[in-house]
Amino acid sequence: MTQVIEQYLEKHGFERFAPKAVLFDMDGVLFDSMPNHARSWHLAMKECGIDMTESEAYQYEGMRGVETIKLKAREQWHRDISDEEARHMYEVKCRYFSACPPAQKMAGVQMLMQHIKEKGMKIGVVTGSGQHTLIDHLEQNFPGLVSRELMVTSFDVTYGKPNPEPYLAGLKKVGAEPWEAIVVENAPLGVRAAVTARIFTVAVNTGPLPDQILLDEGADLVFKCMSDFDQHLYEFII
Repeated sequence: MTQVIEQYLEKHGFERFAPKAVLFDMDGVLFDSMPNHARSWHLAMKECGIDMTESEAYQYEGMRGVETIKLKAREQWHRDISDEEARHMYEVKCRYFSACPPAQKMAGVQMLMQHIKEKGMKIGVVTGSGQHTLIDHLEQNFPGLVSRELMVTSFDVTYGKPNPEPYLAGLKKVGAEPWEAIVVENAPLGVRAAVTARIFTVAVNTGPLPDQILLDEGADLVFKCMSDFDQHLYEFII
């Protein structure tokens, strides 16, 4: 673990690594919600006349919904659609998602967060989601661990992931510099955003994509599940 930290410091030109906050993505990290999202994206885009497979949803995970829609429309319709068109299509996606069964908490994540809190570190949430059904239940599902004041959603930023703006906003929320935080992500675009923000990035691969995709985006560490990360937590948080 020492070598990984040294590589992170050298890559970004920092003198020390002293984490005092952890910034969690939401979908696929706090909630096992990506299967619902993937199915909803596929059905909604089909209704709107855009081809999008369920597997593609994992590739675009982390990007704001309206930006994903604009990208797919540009690819297939060869024109730029308006914000109003994109919002309408996103509402269709939200309708399908709302009809899905409730997403369960990701296995092992609550214990991980409890250990982080025991270390006296702040816990933030940085998500590209605009799904009120998940955002509104964060505090309820993680009592004493998550607060709205330390949350960044798609409503709080101009540019979503892979732009670093969401994670830079997250740093401001928790009052930390890049070398004083850790990001927990599961999506390539989210990893790219965190790395661009120069934050130590842990990827927990809870989806179907190969580990190498997350490493290629610059993840400092990749784990298979939250419990694996939890077991190694004390190796680099003093």
